[in-house]
Amino acid sequence: MAVEVVYRSSRDPERLFMDKAEADRYDKMLELAERLTEALHKAVPSLSEQQGEELGIYMAKNRDVFAKAFKNQPDALDELADSAE
Repeated sequence: MAVEVVYRSSRDPERLFMDKAEADRYDKMLELAERLTEALHKAVPSLSEQQGEELGIYMAKNRDVFAKAFKNQPDALDELADSAE
């Protein structure tokens, strides 16, 4: 009988990972998404909770693209439009 080590996300206990680094990256992405959601709700109080969460997760998953855009490379956002098609 083989023993298999799995890692569970601390922020999403249903999610399992075979690699600790991957689990850590996922938790950090969820933490960023949570913070972004809070900021979005403060900026746009009329956003529904679900919309805020979806936007926060979307931005966190695409953080590298948004980081480039915020560093005076607005064309980087074209990557998001290209991937949506």
